[in-house]
Amino acid sequence: MRVLAIGAHPDDLELLCAGTLAKYANQGHQVIMCHACNGNLGHFEIPRNELRDIRRQEAQNAAAVIGAESLTLDIADLDVYVERETKEKMTELIRKTKPDLIIAPSPDDYMPDHTLISRIAFDASFMATLPQLATETECHHLITPFYYMDTLAGVNFQPEVYVDITEVIEIKKRMLACHKSQTQWLKHHDKIDIIEFMITVARFRGLQCGVQYAEGFKPCRVWGRNTTKRWLP
Repeated sequence: MRVLAIGAHPDDLELLCAGTLAKYANQGHQVIMCHACNGNLGHFEIPRNELRDIRRQEAQNAAAVIGAESLTLDIADLDVYVERETKEKMTELIRKTKPDLIIAPSPDDYMPDHTLISRIAFDASFMATLPQLATETECHHLITPFYYMDTLAGVNFQPEVYVDITEVIEIKKRMLACHKSQTQWLKHHDKIDIIEFMITVARFRGLQCGVQYAEGFKPCRVWGRNTTKRWLP
């Protein structure tokens, strides 16, 4: 199976669904991690162009921990708009990667890049199946099953499906620790320790479903996406 996880920024996937991605990889599935934005505003000191390159490398390092492919749409932070050009970029990503499953941000998350990428990914996953909508790659054969990952700190998100990540929590820590540029930034901007923050949410989600650590998801329940199959590991 081919799993495409789409985050708004480098480190979003590591925070919110890396345990699940690690389990997919351990089971022999092909995992593709894409950050739509390049993260160029995520620091108080490092210049934008330099930070863009740093964060691209950090994302590649994190993906390498589980042998995943790392991709980006290279959109500048806060330059995300629900417009044809951006949707076609996302459509081409989906056609190129041909996923059997897509994991995307929640439409109810805390900042515009997250909520807009959620909408764009959903729209593009349908657009990718239309043969008369031309991009570089031929159309995808599948209206892809679609899951929303947790929000930051789990705020305004009630999971419908949980994944036990207890056995891969150390892998998730390693992946998140690759984002060294964010450790200082998040302490300064959000007053959090990024690893402690992730562990706290994973413990809380685990408490909800009876395991030590878990990640929570919601399936996109619209016509053409509903299925009897459990897609999460």
